[in-house]
Amino acid sequence: MDTCPDRPWLRGIVVPLVTPLRDRDAIDHAGLERLIERLVASGVHGIFALGTTGEAPSLSYRLRRELIEHTCRLAAGRVPVLIGITDTSMVESIELGRFAGEAGADAVVASTPFYFPAGQTELRQYLRGLAAELPLPLMIYNMPSLTKLCIEPKTIEELIDVPNIRGVKDSGGDLDYFRRVARLKQQRPDWSILIGPEHLLVESLALGGDGGVHGGANIFPRLFVDLFSAADCGDSSRVAQLSRIVGDLQAIYAVGKYDSRFVKATKCALSVLGICSDRMAEPLNRFLAPERQRVAEVLGRIAIDE
Repeated sequence: MDTCPDRPWLRGIVVPLVTPLRDRDAIDHAGLERLIERLVASGVHGIFALGTTGEAPSLSYRLRRELIEHTCRLAAGRVPVLIGITDTSMVESIELGRFAGEAGADAVVASTPFYFPAGQTELRQYLRGLAAELPLPLMIYNMPSLTKLCIEPKTIEELIDVPNIRGVKDSGGDLDYFRRVARLKQQRPDWSILIGPEHLLVESLALGGDGGVHGGANIFPRLFVDLFSAADCGDSSRVAQLSRIVGDLQAIYAVGKYDSRFVKATKCALSVLGICSDRMAEPLNRFLAPERQRVAEVLGRIAIDE
């Protein structure tokens, strides 16, 4: 990752890795290896383990550590590895961040502690304190739909002076919010501002963003890498072509109900493609046969060579 203070430390497509499971508390190791090798071969710019797509809050602390170790080992320095450390306990977040550093990760990602809602002043203090005790760079993760708390742009601005904070991943889906956060790069050009919703990648880059953290890149990594590259070099016809394919892929997220459908659809698609198991971390269930068939039909309509 870039350490130049005059440009973002990370740009491009970072894949929020699913956590392949073969049992309640056991990793599908063969599936994890197939997935990571496929991502690296497709030219992704980073891997983010233990995020929302990775079902992190539903995994045991033991399994989280095992996943960190294996992800770092399999990536083998070929791409940066980011580790999610979001937790209701600040102590657990710090401990996991330290473990990630020892395992060879490159950065950590933290959203707001969930369950007890914090005020913006408390949140600012929390993130400042967290960054001070972590051995790795910290990326702030705004995920209001699941944490029930938005990290306000003013709060982020007040953390500009913290050297160890190196950017923001925004999954709120509000482009006005994203625009305001991206403007903070005028004060911290080394920050990376990444967008979560994959259908907003191109618009976010036009607003000053540096790339995306997209669940769909687990399924079609080269599609998203190529879309980023086309947008980055201003190839409008190629952008239009690839954007249509990304738009077609969004149909899998309409299968099922609740916010969990995004992760279920992603894992289901990977299973349909023979890459890894679609077992979900409890209490969630994998898609049943009718939903799986709908996902397979969407994938079958997408003409792309991965």
